[in-house]
Amino acid sequence: MTFPSRFFRLGSALLLAGLLTACSSQSNPDARPPQSSLEAAAIEAGVISDPANTDPTGLYSRDRDKICVVPSATAFRIGVYVDYGNDYFCSGSGEATRSGETLRVDLTSAPGCSFEAKFDGDRIAVPGALPDACQKACSRRASLAGLNVERLSDSPSEAAALRDGRGRMLCDVGK
Repeated sequence: MTFPSRFFRLGSALLLAGLLTACSSQSNPDARPPQSSLEAAAIEAGVISDPANTDPTGLYSRDRDKICVVPSATAFRIGVYVDYGNDYFCSGSGEATRSGETLRVDLTSAPGCSFEAKFDGDRIAVPGALPDACQKACSRRASLAGLNVERLSDSPSEAAALRDGRGRMLCDVGK
């Protein structure tokens, strides 16, 4: 074997490996980007939740703002309460379905208020821009937009007990 032919074979092998890698990464364009090794290690160690395998059932809160999520016959029942104080608040309930890291929320108490919230296993983040219909769930200039809450509990019974400022149950499983 001569010196140039050895490099030719090595170069050909590397080129073939590169082409196979490029082809295989394009076979599923909708695939979720791979986790970083640090994120994967943290999930494996239990330091952070794996959002792909975490049930969103529970009670979420930040200050006086709360979201409850409980299982229902079709997917999940969800309730949202935002309290700005001084009669500025939002309160609504409805249904949610989950697809990966997305919760598709339909607040049936405010017809036409549907949006996709981000769910990462420990937090729910409502987008900063919502349909105008979501204002039906709010008083005065209060808004649900940009609400970001963290999980307090994964207990369905604690979540089902959430009430808004007027005493209405938001995730009542009897509804």
